[in-house]
Amino acid sequence: MDTLLRYYKFSLGFTFACLLLAVWYGFDSTGSVARTAEILWIVFVLSILEVSLSFDNAVVNATVLRDMSEKWQRRFLTWGILIAVFGMRIVFPLAIVAVAAGLGPVAAINLSLNDPVAYEAIVSGAHVGIAGFGGAFLTMVGLNFFFDAEKEVHWIGKVERFLSKISDLKAAEIAILILALYGISLMLSDEEALTFLVSGILGLVTYIIVDGIGTMLDQYGGKNLAEGAARSGLGGFLYLEVLDASFSFDGVIGAFALTNNMIIIAIGLSVGAMFVRSMTIHLVKAGTLTQYRFLEHGAFWAIIALGAIMLASAHWHIPETITGLIGATLIGLSLWWSIRHNRRYGEGEAIAISPTGSASDLPAER
Repeated sequence: MDTLLRYYKFSLGFTFACLLLAVWYGFDSTGSVARTAEILWIVFVLSILEVSLSFDNAVVNATVLRDMSEKWQRRFLTWGILIAVFGMRIVFPLAIVAVAAGLGPVAAINLSLNDPVAYEAIVSGAHVGIAGFGGAFLTMVGLNFFFDAEKEVHWIGKVERFLSKISDLKAAEIAILILALYGISLMLSDEEALTFLVSGILGLVTYIIVDGIGTMLDQYGGKNLAEGAARSGLGGFLYLEVLDASFSFDGVIGAFALTNNMIIIAIGLSVGAMFVRSMTIHLVKAGTLTQYRFLEHGAFWAIIALGAIMLASAHWHIPETITGLIGATLIGLSLWWSIRHNRRYGEGEAIAISPTGSASDLPAER
């Protein structure tokens, strides 16, 4: 128990501080114990929402973080959490409002505090662009994991082996994404279709740039970690921050289903973001990904599902509950499958797994 608390000690302290802040804000702004209790409940639900939507983010973060140096791991936990909490949960929604409404930063803050209904309407109105960008980036992250000719370990055997084989077709995953973007754009109005396509292409270009920067930095450092999502140093840090940003989009948008108060949203989502960071470190330090060989596969399938849902949400409304349940189900199934494999073949063999999901001495899962 003490070992487990070591990973979550800071997150628990941060949560307690945020709850005190929510109590102070609630009572100061409403003067009502009942309304303050309601605000506390919303903060709690928002934090659970963020964790449920981002558990696959923690797993994928861990696959990248375990190959980074101790120095960059610390930077991810310090600089990275500042970017994740303050950048994506506070600055990002304000930036959307500022750009969409043509306002300055101060005016955007005033609008969020004094006219939350208008603020929510502007953020929600930018959903098509957010869905295109975030969905495209996440879909590429997921597809890139499975489009790997050297990948030997497969969870969903027939599908993953097929994707591994066709990875020899250069840019096949890009073609799949562009076809998906085009297909969904046909269902939108002309103006929304243009916004969706442009933002989707920007999401694709962002992925290519971040992935390319990571590869170049690794090669410059004398390393060859171009396989899958593995990155080290600055390249890995940039990759993780863009990945975190893409994961946070649906949480920020979904938060407005509970409240349009920016301060409450920021407090609740920040608590969730901090726990995702703690889960990431727990997975790395405890060697969970090595012990459970299919957990990565479940996380990357969950990322593909989340990316597809984000793309589809440009036309159809998909409740965040469904998004969270799909991700949790895929990760839960991959964990159960890993446990079943360990019981059948022994946990000792699972240690041979590399960051790409390949294994030299493991019996193939059929």
